[in-house]
Amino acid sequence: MIKDENISIDNDELLEDEDQQLYEHFRIVADEGQKPLRVDKFMFEKLQHSSRNRIQKAAEAGFVHVNDQPVKSNYKIRPNDVVTLMLDRPRHDNTIEAEDIPLDIVYEDSELLVVNKPAGLVVHPGVGNFHGTLINAVAWHMKDDKNFDANSPEVGLVHRIDKDTSGLLVVAKTPNAKTKLGVQFFNKTTTRSYKALVWGHIAEDEGRIEGNIGRDPKDRQRMTVFSPDSGIGKPAVTHYKVLERFGYTTLIECILETGRTHQIRTHMKHIGHPLFGDERYGGKEILRGNRSSSYKSFVQNCFNICNRQALHAQTLGFVHPSTQKECYFTSPLPEDLDTMLNKWRVYIEGTNNDTFNN
Repeated sequence: MIKDENISIDNDELLEDEDQQLYEHFRIVADEGQKPLRVDKFMFEKLQHSSRNRIQKAAEAGFVHVNDQPVKSNYKIRPNDVVTLMLDRPRHDNTIEAEDIPLDIVYEDSELLVVNKPAGLVVHPGVGNFHGTLINAVAWHMKDDKNFDANSPEVGLVHRIDKDTSGLLVVAKTPNAKTKLGVQFFNKTTTRSYKALVWGHIAEDEGRIEGNIGRDPKDRQRMTVFSPDSGIGKPAVTHYKVLERFGYTTLIECILETGRTHQIRTHMKHIGHPLFGDERYGGKEILRGNRSSSYKSFVQNCFNICNRQALHAQTLGFVHPSTQKECYFTSPLPEDLDTMLNKWRVYIEGTNNDTFNN
């Protein structure tokens, strides 16, 4: 059993001290069928936000324990071993506090909230973002409702979008709403579409991308695509439709058949069309077009206007958990993305289409 899989070992100077008090940050019990495996590799596979190098440093400092005893990185995990990470500082208090942060509420009733999230706002407290999140704002909005506990897993966010993605999210106010909406997301009966600007000329008017999504073994902060029969990652399917072509970039609509972490960003990168401005997936550099100073200046201006991945969760549809009525919401493009797209429209009007590179 994993006690906490989101621990980040972020202290570069882990010092051993025989008298120091240690605090448990992570605990997992190896399965009965566990094959011999180095403890540093075992923990690397379980800890999403830590590198193997940092885990090895923690082991050197005596902070990696197996069955209550410190072990080195080369210790081989055996069935039923209890692995713990003991650090010299207490765990961060993850209690969600109400914070007076503005919310753009698209719809609200006694069961749920539909919120239009701006780019730059993290949806839920986590490593590096313990305050100033969407759920802190929801806690403030609901602070006078005695039946709503922001720290209860029975209410709150039903799904998530990335920090630098804008658009629609539904928040459950009651356990009934959380359960019934969660079933719809699990069964893929919700309707979600995104608008995205991607690098490159997409020749086909529409397409389908299928490929398992899992963490990139070379970069734990990024996801990557594995073949569907690899047994690695989780199955993911993205459908896309071309809306406008700007020669060196293409505006598309994406409809998710599944909802994996960074799904659109990962799938579009996989087919050679990273999202415009997506630094993590290679989209914040000039990938298509000429190398003239005027073009470079134009693209940089677009990056400055929309300083994030060009992705917006535009529509959201589901069946209301109580009334059973179909609910459908849409969100206009935010100003940064809209302004940037208009610049591309003006640019393409003044450019000879024959000069575009695919």
